[in-house]
Amino acid sequence: MRTFRLALAGSVATLLMLGSAMAGDIVFRSPDDAMKQGISAFNGGYYELALPAFEALETSKPQIARFYMARIYGDNEGAYTDHGKAFRLYKSLADDLQDVDPDDDSLAPIAAKSLTAVSTYLRNGVANAGVKPDVEAANRALQRAALTFNDEDAQFELAKVFLRGEGPDISVAGFEDPSSKIANGRHWLSRLSQAGHPGAQAFLADLMWRGKFVEKNPTAALNLIDVAVANAPPSERVWIEDIYQNIFCNAGEGVRQQATGRVAEWHNLYGRSPAARDDKDGLDNLAAEPVRTCSNGELVRPMGVATPTPATQVITSTPSVSPQRNAVIPAATSLQPAAASQSAPALSSSAPMLGFGAGEPTAR
Repeated sequence: MRTFRLALAGSVATLLMLGSAMAGDIVFRSPDDAMKQGISAFNGGYYELALPAFEALETSKPQIARFYMARIYGDNEGAYTDHGKAFRLYKSLADDLQDVDPDDDSLAPIAAKSLTAVSTYLRNGVANAGVKPDVEAANRALQRAALTFNDEDAQFELAKVFLRGEGPDISVAGFEDPSSKIANGRHWLSRLSQAGHPGAQAFLADLMWRGKFVEKNPTAALNLIDVAVANAPPSERVWIEDIYQNIFCNAGEGVRQQATGRVAEWHNLYGRSPAARDDKDGLDNLAAEPVRTCSNGELVRPMGVATPTPATQVITSTPSVSPQRNAVIPAATSLQPAAASQSAPALSSSAPMLGFGAGEPTAR
């Protein structure tokens, strides 16, 4: 799992000033050194090096220190998993930053991510911390992260909550309206997918493939999941590629040909520019991801990569005019805070479009 552990650990360790190796004391020249050490070790998965750095950073940059420590304790795959500690740290951050300016580029993201994490913990409870489920508080925290801080990950979580028939109550004439929750869930997925959020794109592609909550559309599903894979950060690639593999391997040749004919259009509409990489060590030249194959041995490949034997059929379905950004994924209503009497943004009754036709069943 840690193929380059020795090399990376050696690089990270150069940022440390060790007092006594036997005593395990770690001294940093400055808070900036502690932050560089902590974040570098955290990104590499070396929590044993990251935690001392963040502990040393608590006095000078407490929000950053507590946020990263909460992420370490909340990682189920790490050696320091302690969800009780993670919850308490996230909760303290959410409380301390409740009045932070949503335009504060340094603290607003921490507040939003902390609120989202608190919502998840409160929805399910934290047994080892004696925290019982509190769905109403979970809904409030998630709504604040999604609406006040306009956090995309919080909006994605809100979409999934709505599609489960949960989330903030939406009342019509005094009665809860489950169909409105489904509509709001689709609203968020549509909006986020158009904006290029890879998680929402993958989730919506899976729904399109299965015909659940939306109209079944295998070709659109294949195109959208192809874009999601290209947009996905390393931390999200595994589950998104799992969906891609399932759709790609089960798509017939006709579906693949139709998707190939529009792959460039979809990437142009819904793609995001990849983050720049610094390949000083030359590691990008190595295969960093597993090779995936279908059950018949066929290589799972991006739609923009030609097969060894190109198909002879000419696809002529690509429109000759420049596409609009909402031409394929239905346009979502503009994001507006809910009114005082309504705890979730309403979805306007716009004309039915692909995947979101009026009168479609809410589950399948």
